[in-house]
Amino acid sequence: DVQLQGWGRLGAAWGSLRLSCVASGSIFTINKMGWYRQAPGNQRELVAEITKGGSTNYGASVRGRLTVSGDIAKNTAYLEMNSMKPEDTAVYYCVADLFERSATGIGVIDRLAWGQGTQVTVSS
Repeated sequence: DVQLQGWGRLGAAWGSLRLSCVASGSIFTINKMGWYRQAPGNQRELVAEITKGGSTNYGASVRGRLTVSGDIAKNTAYLEMNSMKPEDTAVYYCVADLFERSATGIGVIDRLAWGQGTQVTVSS
């Protein structure tokens, strides 16, 4: 089994937040990690992701305000959020695109693992 643990910490600057995510368990290798978010009444959308090679991709609504980083080889990713707006209020889910070791010990399973979500609320 694979577990993703995520948490948040307020940044030093006003309106900033850092989300962290660590994956653990029967992981063979992780291809990329990132975050999706879902606000009430909205569909889940991509926030940001980072690949094992260090390439990054951002959702259109957050581009320029957020920075994703991490050490995928160590199963860790971070999301720095600045100049946050009330429309950033949502549940943020850590996601990992990975190969999981099979329970039989033979082969691997290609899967998308999700964390339980971190509520982020931004008030005006």
